Amino acid sequence: MSAVLDQIFQVGFLAAIIRIATPLAFATLGEMFSERAGVLNLGIEGIMLLSAMTGFTAAYFTGSLWLGVLAAAATGALMGALHGLFTVVLGLSQHVCGIGITLFCSGLAYFFYRLIFGQQSVPPSIDGFKPVAIPLLSHIPILGPAVFSQFSLVYLAIVAIPLSAFVLYRTPWGLSVRMVGENPRAADSAGVSVIGTRMTAVILGGALMGLAGAFLTMAQFNAFTFGVVSGRGWVAIALVVFGRWDPWRSAGAALLFAFVDALQLRMQASGLGHIPYEAFLMLPFVLTIVAMALMSRNAVAPSALLKPFRREER
Repeated sequence: MSAVLDQIFQVGFLAAIIRIATPLAFATLGEMFSERAGVLNLGIEGIMLLSAMTGFTAAYFTGSLWLGVLAAAATGALMGALHGLFTVVLGLSQHVCGIGITLFCSGLAYFFYRLIFGQQSVPPSIDGFKPVAIPLLSHIPILGPAVFSQFSLVYLAIVAIPLSAFVLYRTPWGLSVRMVGENPRAADSAGVSVIGTRMTAVILGGALMGLAGAFLTMAQFNAFTFGVVSGRGWVAIALVVFGRWDPWRSAGAALLFAFVDALQLRMQASGLGHIPYEAFLMLPFVLTIVAMALMSRNAVAPSALLKPFRREER
C-alpha cells in the first residue's frame, strides 16, 4: 500500500488524472447539453467510436491532426443530427433510437475500418499530439507540469468547461435550451423554436462527443482499436446525473472518475498481493454505480427529458 501512496503523490499521477478526464469531460458536456434540452442521447458510445475512427483515418491519410479532430467533430455532429431527426423531429423513443445509433455507429466504424485498413497484424498508428508547455504556468511547482504541460486537446477541454457554463447560463440560446428542457410548451408560447433549439443542442452535444473520440485516437493511444472507447460513453451518461446536469459539477464528476481510474492503474502496477487485475479494472465502474445510486435520489432531471414535443398536441 505504501508503494501506491508513493505513486499518488507524484506529478505523473496528477497529469494522468487530467489526461483520463479529458475525453470524459468532452463526452459529459456533450450529453449534458443534449439532456438539458430534453433529449437523452444513448448513442454516445457509438458516436465516440465512429468519431474516433474517422478522426484517426483523416489524420492518418492527411498527416494533419487538426483535420482529424475536425473530421471527428463533424462525424459526431452528423450522428447527433441523425439522433435528433429521429427523436426531436419524428418524436420517436429516445431510448430505442439511442441504442440504435450506438449499434449503427459501432457497425459502421468496424466496417469502414476493415474496408480502409484491412486486417493487419500490426494496427496502423499515427504521430499524435505532443504535450505543449505553457510558458510561465508550466513552471509552477507540481501544478505546472501536471496541468500546463499537456496536449492541446486537454487545454481545449479545460476551456470548454467554463465556456459551456457561460453559454448555458449567460446567453439567450442557453436560456432557450433550459426552457425547452423544462417546459417546452411555455418556450413555444414565448416564441422559442423547440425543435430548432433541441436539434442544435443535440448536434452540439454530438460534436463534443466526437472530440472525445478524437482525443482517444490522436492523443491518448495514437491508434484506433475496436475497444478504444471501452464504455466511456456509458460512464459519461452516469456522470451527467452525478453532476446534476451542471457543467462544473459534471466536469468535477469526470475528474473524480479519472482519479479512481488512475488509482486502479497504479494499484495494478504496484502488484498488491494476489488480487486479480480484473478487480482493479472494475473499481471505477463499481464506484460509479455506487455514486449513481446515492446521488440519483436527490437529482432532479430536466422536466421534459425523454418527452417528445408535438405542437399539435395539448
